Amino acid sequence: MATATSEQVPLLLGGEWVHPKTQKFHDVFNPSTGEVIAQTPMCGAEEVDAAVAAATKAFTHWRQVPALKRADVMHKFRQLLEANFEELAQIVTRENGKTLAEARGDVQRGLEVVDFACGVAHLSKGETVPQVAHEIDGVTMREPIGVCAGITPFNFPAMVPMWMFPLAIACGNCFILKPSEKVPLTVIRLGELLIEAGLPAGVFSIVHGGREVVDALCTHSGIASVSFVGSSRVAEHVYALGCKHGKRVQAAGGAKNVMVVMPDAEMDSTLRAVMGASFGCSGQRCMAGSMLMGIGAGGDEIQARTAEAIDALKVDDTLSNPEAQMGPVIDRAARDRITQLIGAGVDEGATLVRDGRNLADKPGFYVGPTLFDQVQPQMQIATEEIFGPVLSMLRPQNLEEAIQWANQNGYGNGAVIFTSSGAAARKFAHEIQCGMVGVNVGVPAPTAIFAFSGWNRSFFGDLHVQGQEGILFYTRQKLVLSRWDANYQRTQGW
Repeated sequence: MATATSEQVPLLLGGEWVHPKTQKFHDVFNPSTGEVIAQTPMCGAEEVDAAVAAATKAFTHWRQVPALKRADVMHKFRQLLEANFEELAQIVTRENGKTLAEARGDVQRGLEVVDFACGVAHLSKGETVPQVAHEIDGVTMREPIGVCAGITPFNFPAMVPMWMFPLAIACGNCFILKPSEKVPLTVIRLGELLIEAGLPAGVFSIVHGGREVVDALCTHSGIASVSFVGSSRVAEHVYALGCKHGKRVQAAGGAKNVMVVMPDAEMDSTLRAVMGASFGCSGQRCMAGSMLMGIGAGGDEIQARTAEAIDALKVDDTLSNPEAQMGPVIDRAARDRITQLIGAGVDEGATLVRDGRNLADKPGFYVGPTLFDQVQPQMQIATEEIFGPVLSMLRPQNLEEAIQWANQNGYGNGAVIFTSSGAAARKFAHEIQCGMVGVNVGVPAPTAIFAFSGWNRSFFGDLHVQGQEGILFYTRQKLVLSRWDANYQRTQGW
């Protein structure tokens, strides 16, 4: 099979790389330079139909493959991910703009899900109760649900797709992936490695496009489930449309994550955590720390030290400069939207301590690290997900007010507290309304063995990605009650 290296990005259908008939394409940029590096075909329902047909055909055989044999494919895929680790990281940096260190983390976190999927034979075990009633034994088993679809964002080109398809495939399903049209190249390489690992044709497909493809996946009668990661607005749309058409849906949305700094926080480690959470991946992640709540003297110190650290942060081309500590945002539209929101914060009366708009003329799509102070909870920069390197600082009077402000923002992904007080940490952990909490941890994103458990407007659905919830999402339970006593056999003439 030929490697998929064409400038026009191909689809993967029935184990073959193909180019659709469409004449509509979306430019793929190197965000560090603004250079067009590929073109993504903007497909439609016809290509979704072809992918579903190939997946449905493959499912008939793949669902019958023993769990340990499916795990063998995942083991081989994992080995190939390790062997091609640096190449994958380079692709992520080239099409997304992350630093190489961040891109390596992107690939590594996806690889950890593959690790988890390798244990599918154990993870998908059912339960047995002998003599659940008189001379009747009860057995449950978990079976694959069919053809599954995944719709993934631009910000983690390797990790987020691997939140989904390794578990789905290991459980015996077939999977159709629609990556972001902005970052298709990493997924193409993952598809090549899956085929090299021995995955049968049709078990994994790739389609490209925008809303037309998303809606086709959500409404197609041959698709059993849809997994989505992106903005809350689109997550709600995918959830509503998919559920309306009888599908299981897990739809992870946006966030407005809070970092509370108490006066007794250890400031050196707190500063490192705040900088990494706020400006890592240029703030383009749903676990980014975007609201810094400094209480009392702790607020004054963390503000001054964050501003000083911003001044020392090297923002540059992440592919050509290994010393770059922060890269660009994904494209021109993102840059313009972020700079407009910075302007809105100024207009609303927040104090602009550090202004990242001074990099707007740099080649590529750059917004520098930005810090606001004296932000009020009702301001747009405190209520809207900016998805960029903008940190808004609020000044609650105490921990109770900090928790109140955090809980009223409507999201529920992550929240962290920096403190030396066990009492404050416990109060925060129990009263904050979100799914992932950190104590002296900047980004409380779980490893693959735990579910990525957003709440409220950060998640629409029931079962989350990753962990045991991922196994449950991609399988359904069957109960078998059996009676094989001697009297029953005699009544049957045996």
